[in-house]
Amino acid sequence: MGEAVADFGKIADQLGRLAIELPSWAFGNSGTRFKVFSQPGVARDPFEKVADAAQVHRHTGLAPSVALHIPWDRVEDFDKLLRHAGDLGVRLGTINTNTFQDDDFKLGSFCHADERIRAKAVAHALECVEVMKVTGSRDLKIWLPDGLNYPGQGDLLVRQERLSDSLARVYRGLASGQRLVLEYKFFEPAFYATDVPDWGTAYAHCVALGERAVVCLDTGHHAPGTNIEFIVMQLLRLGRLGAFDFNSRFYADDDLMVGAADPFQLFRIMFEVVRGGGYGTGSDVSFMLDQCHNIEAKIPGQIRSVLNVQEMTARALLIDRSALAEAEQAGDVLGGNAILMDAFYTDVRPDLAEWRQGRGLPADPLDAYRRGGYGERIVTERVGGVQAGWGA
Repeated sequence: MGEAVADFGKIADQLGRLAIELPSWAFGNSGTRFKVFSQPGVARDPFEKVADAAQVHRHTGLAPSVALHIPWDRVEDFDKLLRHAGDLGVRLGTINTNTFQDDDFKLGSFCHADERIRAKAVAHALECVEVMKVTGSRDLKIWLPDGLNYPGQGDLLVRQERLSDSLARVYRGLASGQRLVLEYKFFEPAFYATDVPDWGTAYAHCVALGERAVVCLDTGHHAPGTNIEFIVMQLLRLGRLGAFDFNSRFYADDDLMVGAADPFQLFRIMFEVVRGGGYGTGSDVSFMLDQCHNIEAKIPGQIRSVLNVQEMTARALLIDRSALAEAEQAGDVLGGNAILMDAFYTDVRPDLAEWRQGRGLPADPLDAYRRGGYGERIVTERVGGVQAGWGA
């Protein structure tokens, strides 16, 4: 361990500020474009999804809230779902819109040429705002599949004007204390042009909307080789980084477990989050997983993911910021790089196990979950009904 790595005890309290929201859809069946794979014991409704998410928080202490996706998680009584979550020790968080599974949205939603279709998409978002009023949620997250497959299919400029108008209608419908979180994705399902393809487009629309409009950065929504930590820095610098969707990718939007493909990238991202003021007291940046567990078990996959984020956050916090600043100022290229690498290569797992035990959590959350019998019990109990999944 290099001299520029802090003692773990100095960051223990800071680690207690880490909270990672879980996506309800991670506990349903998912798959690839070719097939959705089912698993025994998978949740059949939002109440069971929340129960599964609560298991992750119970074993890690890192996941106190659950994001919902409408209409996938629509229930007759959201107040009842809220009470159910509270009884299990978690709360309901971000409400996500869905304008990508209705046939009316085949050629777009907020950007569609037909005003009737645009109005339908806006009405859906405002329905989600009403849900937020019941659940106490702060953030309305909007990801749009809108775009074009071919040149000549639509007018790029006109579509941006439609997008601006639709977003403004939704923004005006927000209640006090609520935020509009605009997500971007550089391609898919549109391949020629996407209407919100990058952080700059999302940022421009958010600035036009107002202070309560912020950008969501999904770590899988970038071209290969993109310096994501630079985007993190810039959005923090501009005061518009509102949320993260954490996952991992090899080629595109693979939605794999965060940190699985490139843990060093996750470390670099978390360092820029810490250095830019996006972590801890005073930060409004929310962390969330957005992953699809296609072949691995759902609950263990989420446990592994939040632990990966915690581990890289701990390593990022261990960096001696003063020593790094001195090296950067002095033009010490190798010295500055060594300071980061010393922290990255520090094995914090034994310290994190001790940290968990000191807070009444299991030293090994995955092992504790497996031994607890919850997974076997839900396989036995959840017989009949329709398992949740894409579109359920």
